[in-house]
Amino acid sequence: MKENIKKETALVEATLYMEGDPLDEGAIARICGLSKDVVKDALDNLNERYTAADCGLELSRIGGGIVISAKRELWDNLKERYGRKNEAKISRAAMETLAIVAYSQPVTRAEIEKIRGVSADNMIRLLLEKDFVKEAGKKDIPGRPVMYGTTKEFLRQFHLNSIAELPKLGESDIEKFELEGEKY
Repeated sequence: MKENIKKETALVEATLYMEGDPLDEGAIARICGLSKDVVKDALDNLNERYTAADCGLELSRIGGGIVISAKRELWDNLKERYGRKNEAKISRAAMETLAIVAYSQPVTRAEIEKIRGVSADNMIRLLLEKDFVKEAGKKDIPGRPVMYGTTKEFLRQFHLNSIAELPKLGESDIEKFELEGEKY
């Protein structure tokens, strides 16, 4: 640990704890009144401290920001009691719709329905209410249908830094996301 920034490290840690939501280095620097270099050194110090076997915390990158969270390997023991309210189970249909949006974005309601084979109106409405999906523009075809994509809340709830961290699809799964020769 860099000795000369112990107080700054404590300040960054307290800020991350108090904010609760993921913050990028720039936001941490502004809130704490520190330079980005000092914030990066403080984050390195925290990472070093949190890697100890007797520490139950870690710094997680979620949606481009940093948050203090329980270590992933401890989450199975903790999630039943401390699971987030928004992680309340969503139906299989909603999860299927969310997976289609996540892997195919931007995607229209009609494209979701073609993949699932059933109406997606209620599932899209539910996912919009939970802030897992958002309108991501209009498709440049007749009727200009709304396209949907995932949100930062989706990334936060599923502990992802970006969509690139989604599990890779197997060949049989990829076929499920193809429509008339088009890959989404």
